[in-house]
Amino acid sequence: MNQDQLKQAVARAALDYITPRLSSDSIIGVGTGSTANHFIDMLAEIRTEFDGAVASSEATAERLKGHGIPVYELNSAGTLEFYIDGADESNERLELIKGGGAALTREKIVAAVAKTFICIADESKMVGVLGQFPLPVEVIPMARSHVGREIVKLGGDPVYREGVVTDNGNIIIDVHNMDLSRPIQAEERLNQIVGVVTNGLFARRPADLLLLGTANGVQSIPRPGI
Repeated sequence: MNQDQLKQAVARAALDYITPRLSSDSIIGVGTGSTANHFIDMLAEIRTEFDGAVASSEATAERLKGHGIPVYELNSAGTLEFYIDGADESNERLELIKGGGAALTREKIVAAVAKTFICIADESKMVGVLGQFPLPVEVIPMARSHVGREIVKLGGDPVYREGVVTDNGNIIIDVHNMDLSRPIQAEERLNQIVGVVTNGLFARRPADLLLLGTANGVQSIPRPGI
């Protein structure tokens, strides 16, 4: 299977996983990106079996609405049964790098509220140590230079992602070559920099279940300890 077929396979596996666990009042959190888009398109097949969804980006909200799926604001939705989203990288502890699509802040908020976070990804996203994919950091625009200097002090190489404005009106700095062997500590240190909204390390709140698309089918990998 090619990469797109692997993405479709994990999206289907996620749909099959959640469908028997849904009720008519269930609200689902939905992520952003190409793999999540496959899931959204398939979610339309069961749109009468749950209440609606919370979107992690404006683009996701529009795609959900296009399928006739009600989209709620998180503040009015309360707790979410599931959050389904892709990742740019995952390690064996299901700690992730996300934010290639610049939706990391809303993705992190929705993941924090969900009872179960299901990550859907193809096998190219599984790594031994996070950091081959540049780590996105969402930054208040006026703090760009300050945040960049502080990232250098932490051993990273910051690169401003030109032409990108997040749904929150902020900018993205992609961090290269930073030591992410201790993801929780790295996540916390970056978030302590004044001007950082959040960063794309999902380590304090990792995924609960990884559905990994491989040439031999979809592997279901629970987070260690669950």
